[in-house]
Amino acid sequence: MAGEMAGKDGLKFGELGPRAAHLCVDAQRMFAEETDWHTPWLARILPNIERLTAAHPERTVFTRFVPIRSAEEGRGAWRRYYDHWPKMTLDALGPEMVDLVPSLIRFTPPAKVVDKLVYSPWMKPDLERMLEAEAIDTLVVTGGETDVCVLATILGAVDRGYRVIVACDAVCSSADQTYDAMMFLYQSRFGEQIETAPTAEILDAWH
Repeated sequence: MAGEMAGKDGLKFGELGPRAAHLCVDAQRMFAEETDWHTPWLARILPNIERLTAAHPERTVFTRFVPIRSAEEGRGAWRRYYDHWPKMTLDALGPEMVDLVPSLIRFTPPAKVVDKLVYSPWMKPDLERMLEAEAIDTLVVTGGETDVCVLATILGAVDRGYRVIVACDAVCSSADQTYDAMMFLYQSRFGEQIETAPTAEILDAWH
């Protein structure tokens, strides 16, 4: 069952200090509502995302995945991708569906928002510059999906040397099997670079 192994690792490298930030990946209406990309788990993990955000709103950054306007704008494999998902272009969805879910919008500001056109938020310099300006060295990652945009976010953070903590009960996938596979991957293959811990443990350690 999904989540059985979640949190087995726990925090291994001490408490979180003033140089930690919460990076919430793509908690948006297009994934929360009845679209072709609906992620049912998002509603389940949303209370934990809200808890982390409420505890440190000034240290929270939300990423938003922004689809291209039409499949014709797609380059390479992205053209094929949007040909497969024609209802998920910006023109078909409507720009309001890119918004964060209503319960998170209230935190902006002081929480910040970074938009991206692909899975990774690191392709443009905005996020890294924002974190560097605050001397951030630790990222608590939440949001969706564990095996797509969260994965891309985490691996980019690892490459840049951040301490990465995955809030295991505040990330979600569309499939139980891939959630469990990602938790196994994070814990077994990235043990020195990625920690997985439940929200309560993270909040207790973040002063």
